[in-house]
Amino acid sequence: MNISRAHSTSKNPQRGFASGALGGKSCVARAAIPVALLTLGALTGCSLPAVGPDYHRPDVPTAANFSDASAQPVAVPRIEREWWRDFGDAELDRYIAEALKENQGVKAALARVEQARALTGEARSAYLPMIGATWLVSREQTSETTTNQFPHSLTTTYRLPLTLSWELDSFGRVRRLNEGTHANVVATGELAEATRLAVSAETATAYFALAATDEEVRIVTNTFALQKEMLSLVEARRDAGRASDLAAEQAKLAVASSEADLAGVMNRRAALKNGLAVLLGRAAPGFDIGERSRLAGALPPIPVGLPSQLLLRRPDLAASENSLRAANARVGVAKAAFFPAISLTGAAGFASAEINDLFQRDSRAWSITPSIYLPVFQGGRNVANYQRSQAAYEEAVAGYRQSILIALREVQDALTASQRLSEQSDATARAVTSARRVRELAEERYLAGGTSYLEVIDAQRTALAVERSAAGLAGQRWITRVALIRALGGGWEAAASL
Repeated sequence: MNISRAHSTSKNPQRGFASGALGGKSCVARAAIPVALLTLGALTGCSLPAVGPDYHRPDVPTAANFSDASAQPVAVPRIEREWWRDFGDAELDRYIAEALKENQGVKAALARVEQARALTGEARSAYLPMIGATWLVSREQTSETTTNQFPHSLTTTYRLPLTLSWELDSFGRVRRLNEGTHANVVATGELAEATRLAVSAETATAYFALAATDEEVRIVTNTFALQKEMLSLVEARRDAGRASDLAAEQAKLAVASSEADLAGVMNRRAALKNGLAVLLGRAAPGFDIGERSRLAGALPPIPVGLPSQLLLRRPDLAASENSLRAANARVGVAKAAFFPAISLTGAAGFASAEINDLFQRDSRAWSITPSIYLPVFQGGRNVANYQRSQAAYEEAVAGYRQSILIALREVQDALTASQRLSEQSDATARAVTSARRVRELAEERYLAGGTSYLEVIDAQRTALAVERSAAGLAGQRWITRVALIRALGGGWEAAASL
């Protein structure tokens, strides 16, 4: 709507369409017409229900309870944001706090949340009219060689209109659009929480893996020192004629093998350290971490009969469901394209042939243009877009169900592993005791001349393998508990509270 008043400076001056027509009470009455129409249109648009399907959570695969839960129930089971404090390690707490503050993946996820929030503001703006002001100056001369009522006319017009454009949300297109953007911002926020959970879990995993590797380093180092002592004894016995060159070479072989094992374990430790540096947002070359103490203490207990409904609180699953909500809303947006689009456009302002007269009362002008757009023929575009939105929704449903299936598997895998690793660890602990005793007996028998050095080497290798396995299992038990907490979205709580 453009309200203007034009004044001709030709020999036959002509006034614009609003020249002097708006004055006194007549002007006030006419100016009230646009306000009444806009108000009526807004109320009418809000009274109609939005087209398209309302969201309902689809049927999803579930199980009553997870199996292999601990036989020792927790007195006050809970879920808490800082789940890592249950491990009772102050240094781990410091590392995770640093990771959540400095990790670049977390920062990127938070930036994506801000982007999504900004998009919701853009979508909300569709509820409101778009208003703009334009300063226009035009100078026009008519042709002398065309049919013209006023030949040789030279016209200058100054305009200062305030334009308005508003789409009335009669069939809910804008409401569905806002519903979708709101679901997207919630999904983005949940993905940010999923990133925080992943970073904290990966930091704890790297920390416990380092502790287990340091224990393995100690075991290999001790074995290496023991084998060097045995090499010295064997060489002394060979020099005294009580041992063969074969025994001496076998002892050297054992020392060299342990030295190679130690280098391999140290290389693995360096890789874990560098990975932890990236999680903490630090440069790997300048990052160092001292030797970790041996993993000890009790693991956070698992409640009996964890309900599968716990999974619905996982941030990644919540994000997947909100993406499903957004896809459902886009179906409504596509369906709204089949219905009429009602809009109002208008302008109000001043127009004059003389700039000095621009803001006079008689220079006021306005116009209003309601319009209804009917999609009579679109060449199949709206149908194709609606079919695409429906297929996208079905894809989102399948993706959501698949995410739940994967989550169920992750929790069950972690529960089963926790149970089996506990049994394996107990058996390995007994094997370590026996292997160390076998090694001691073999060394005593060799020094007494009752066996060859090959038996000593075999006993040493067996003891080393079993001890390293025990160290690895200890680390895996802690890492598996972290994996379970992560799979449950950060912890657990009683089924009665669901």
